[in-house]
Amino acid sequence: MADNELSRKLNRRLQLNEEPTAGPESENGKNVAHAPDPDRLLAAPRPQLQRKISSSSSTGSEKGISDSASNELSKKLSRRQDINDGAAGEDFKPRQLAFNPYTEFREFARKQVKEYENIFKQHDVNHDHFICLDELKKMMEKLGAPQTHLALKRMIAEVDEDRDGKLNFREFLLIFRKAAAGELADDSGLSTLANLTEIDVDKTGVIGAKGFFEAKIEKISKGSRFEEEIKAEQEQLKKEANEKKQRRQDFKQKAALFGTGQ
Repeated sequence: MADNELSRKLNRRLQLNEEPTAGPESENGKNVAHAPDPDRLLAAPRPQLQRKISSSSSTGSEKGISDSASNELSKKLSRRQDINDGAAGEDFKPRQLAFNPYTEFREFARKQVKEYENIFKQHDVNHDHFICLDELKKMMEKLGAPQTHLALKRMIAEVDEDRDGKLNFREFLLIFRKAAAGELADDSGLSTLANLTEIDVDKTGVIGAKGFFEAKIEKISKGSRFEEEIKAEQEQLKKEANEKKQRRQDFKQKAALFGTGQ
């Protein structure tokens, strides 16, 4: 009986050694295989599924970016069309670009542009490079053609391209361009301003030329006086040198006579 019991134990030991992956023994000594854990199966990553999800997410993101860019472009095109149609709204202010009056207003001579600039600066009292409504009011009063408040606002609005309620130098030049092209009503405030500040090109040219030659003559005269002073000084130095030389010669002659007499 003891031999039979020992034999069974040895067989059991051999079975255990041959089945290393066997699960833990149950209460009755039999192996129990583990059932898969559902939570672990759900949590375990699946490479193919992950690639599909990643690809789908990437495609959706790219589509969203593309839709956003299309909407942005559509808005910009619509805004540009509104600006071209003049329906951009009250808050629209065009971007200020570099302004060269001599190249943009080629119909005016350079001296005309300079004269207009001097007039503009004269009435730009606070030197902010703009003529505001109050400064335009005082300007028209000085020209002897005072305007009402509404008339002044209409004058500014007619050339106020950036709609800021005041005139920059470019908009000021537009007044004279419109006047020269006959685009201003005869009884308008801008027409009155243009007529009262009209520049006589010929007169300006004569004054400019006269001033230039007068300055040139004065410069030459000053140069001549300076040269005369230099010449006079040189003559004086030359005269003094001759006198000194003559005194030396006289001294030598006297010394020679004195030596001979001894």
